[in-house]
Amino acid sequence: MYKILLTQIFIWSNLITITTAVDSNTLEASKPNIIIVLTDDQGMGDLSCMGNTILKTPHIDNFYKASTRFSDFHVSPTCTPTRAAIMSGRYPFNVGITHTILQRERMALDVFTLPQMLKSAGYNTGIFGKWHLGDDDEYLPQNRGFDEVLIHGAGGIGQTNLGDFPNNTENCYFDNTLLHNEQVVTTKGFCTDVFFQAAKSWILTQEKLDTPYFAYISLNAPHAPRIAPKKYKKRFLAKGYDDGTAARYGMIENIDDNFGKLYAFLQKNNALENTLIIFMTDNGMSMRRIKHEGKIIKPFNAGMKGNKNSPNEGGTRVPSFWQWDKIGKGKDINALTAHIDLYKTFASLSGAKLPSDMQNIDGRSLVPLLEKPDLSWEDRTLFFHCGRWNSNQRDEYKYIKCGVRTSKWRFVNNTHLYDIENDPTESTDLSAENPKVIEKLKLEYNQWWDSTLDKMVNENLPKVTKWPFHIRLENQLKEAPLPLYTP
Repeated sequence: MYKILLTQIFIWSNLITITTAVDSNTLEASKPNIIIVLTDDQGMGDLSCMGNTILKTPHIDNFYKASTRFSDFHVSPTCTPTRAAIMSGRYPFNVGITHTILQRERMALDVFTLPQMLKSAGYNTGIFGKWHLGDDDEYLPQNRGFDEVLIHGAGGIGQTNLGDFPNNTENCYFDNTLLHNEQVVTTKGFCTDVFFQAAKSWILTQEKLDTPYFAYISLNAPHAPRIAPKKYKKRFLAKGYDDGTAARYGMIENIDDNFGKLYAFLQKNNALENTLIIFMTDNGMSMRRIKHEGKIIKPFNAGMKGNKNSPNEGGTRVPSFWQWDKIGKGKDINALTAHIDLYKTFASLSGAKLPSDMQNIDGRSLVPLLEKPDLSWEDRTLFFHCGRWNSNQRDEYKYIKCGVRTSKWRFVNNTHLYDIENDPTESTDLSAENPKVIEKLKLEYNQWWDSTLDKMVNENLPKVTKWPFHIRLENQLKEAPLPLYTP
């Protein structure tokens, strides 16, 4: 059974060497195409296959049924840290990420990124949607391993005061201004539709080549503002739900439709045979209270405590559904796993030879679990912190919105202890009964925290006076009107 159950997640474990020798009985160096669909602020409870009775997500539900599911999979509590962990294989603090704004979203430049690693193994790489790891030239995805780039600016579409293109403040989420490789372009249509269509067009080109590819469909939806095409809101409004609920759930049902179209597209083009497809989300849900026919309803959160930007289970335990013809269908993997495991997993699958002078990788390869879902998995300790402290207040926040997790325990804010195995809703604090457990987890957390301090390279930077994407747009408009992007 797919159990529900972390915050800015971090994993303290021994490094594991990636082997690249080909073995007919293993998945290593099998070089699958890799497609990740990563949604923004969509939690475990935002899918009908996870028990939501208001939403309808039939395409993702069907994908879930035929997938290998990592049922205890964790990400960070907010978007930028999760994206940094995927791109680096490191704890977000260890690559300079301690916030989603204030230049603290910029991934350290000494990172040998996931797309760079895959390119070294012969892959072509594309990103479609949200980057949010730095908008200065040297931080952009096209300078960090991606061949094809279609992205909005930091933090999200329309957040001009945080770095996105000023044009996106009006008609937000429709007909947006985006960055396509080195050129600022305009687009037509709803943003999620645009990103999926761009990805499909690029994938089709890759399928004609004898080259493996990595497509990173990194969506901004259903992140606020809550905006959806009218046809996706209609059903909810007709049933008496408020406009905000109709819009957010409409965004999710639009994602589901696009995911279904992507899968059908891959089937039509015979592109499923050696393609690993992953559906996952970047943190816990951000759903506000639902208003239905004048009554307030608590949003479904799959039985978890906390949501986005929380050190509890609801902050970071998310869906992680994997489908590929070489792995099991309809199987749950219950081992404790996380976003920082993707890097080593893809290195193993691609056969990449990692350089000796790159960053240490904090995650594990999930390939042994993909091969044997019931494999005995050594327990691990994961460390979380939501970050987002005010300037010059880092040390004061050491024990604020933090957590430690093992397969059995969750220790929150240095005070509360929960037995997750038997109490996944975190209803009973067992700290008084387990002093030795707390002593051990406190010691490990303190060691982890101390190990990250010198790597927080973006702390206390001067305030930005003009955002990079604003400058880029102004300079391009001096030469000519913005071209219309066509996939």
